[in-house]
Amino acid sequence: MATKALESRFEQLSVNDENLPPSSHRDYEKPKAALPKTISISGLSSASQASLNANRANLLKFALQNNEGRLHPNAASPRKNNSGSAEEGTPSHPLYDQPSAKQWHLGMFEIGKPLGKGKFGRVYLARERSTGFVCALKVLHKHELVKGRVETQLRREIEIQSNLRHPNILRLFGHFHDSKRVFLILEFAGKGELYKHLRKENRFPEWKAAQYIAQMAAALKYLHKKHVMHRDIKPENILVGIHGEIKISDFGWSVHAPNNRRKTMCGTLDYLPPEMLKPGTQDNYYDEKVDLWSLGVLTYEFLVGEAPFEDTPLLTRRRITRGDMTIPSFVSPEARDLIKRLLVLDPAKRIPLDEVQKHPWIVKYCIKGERATQRSMGKEGKA
Repeated sequence: MATKALESRFEQLSVNDENLPPSSHRDYEKPKAALPKTISISGLSSASQASLNANRANLLKFALQNNEGRLHPNAASPRKNNSGSAEEGTPSHPLYDQPSAKQWHLGMFEIGKPLGKGKFGRVYLARERSTGFVCALKVLHKHELVKGRVETQLRREIEIQSNLRHPNILRLFGHFHDSKRVFLILEFAGKGELYKHLRKENRFPEWKAAQYIAQMAAALKYLHKKHVMHRDIKPENILVGIHGEIKISDFGWSVHAPNNRRKTMCGTLDYLPPEMLKPGTQDNYYDEKVDLWSLGVLTYEFLVGEAPFEDTPLLTRRRITRGDMTIPSFVSPEARDLIKRLLVLDPAKRIPLDEVQKHPWIVKYCIKGERATQRSMGKEGKA
């Protein structure tokens, strides 16, 4: 009965999030995504499986060559600008550009290699057969969504992300479902998870970190203008596009709050702001400035390789509420200044996103042109 109820909800998806009751539970452990070694989507015929095996090797190459365009999978009513890409400022309404369940089915997609694995499903590289549109297909199992009590969270994620148009935010082109699964048609980010890049490099050079933070600031500014709080900014929720641009990819804990006031405690402990960790009171509200705190934690982690308050859960909470952190001496004075201006206990005193974009550290690597960046890259390479 629960699965049937969920299926019915997805047929008539409509969320007015500011009126939703806040969730009271969140797993604060930092997930470490693992790539599955095999692909398995139940329900595919043996002929489809043979087709997958024959074409999987060429699909990734095709994706890397052709994913620069933004071909909308809904061929019946695409909304494009003159260059063929979806416009960032396109007017939207609830479920704008959302295909109904009848418009899509799994047979329309050629399924490629697995791209990642989450708690409730997997993500696969895919290509829409009739148009050749390359995308990522996120497959979620309904019984797991019901068991995890995240049906409302997923419906909220779909509605919010489908209405976002920004180069540093992963596009959600549409969704469909069958009796057992929900499928999300997502933009393909060719270079994968930012978290894995960070673990491979240990920490990013300042020129790269500054460019990433500038892109994050632009994306967050866009979200806040639309009254959307992300509430779960961290490297695991950021992907890297084929040209090296970053894309915020997970909106599971995002919320649309026109009054800019929320009480739900959510996110990942290392990135939680102090206002979310106060003892529960009726007046314990917070606003979009929670994302500014997370941006500060992200800046620190990019440059140092670990979160500033990382410790045991109890000590992490205590350190966050006190702003207890130490910035290593190898971090430049400009970057140190930005971190300190973002990680301010009083939300009202955190540096706004407009000023983040104009901060000397950002200007040094993002405004003065490629020559300055290349010079810095050369110096750091010789160090």
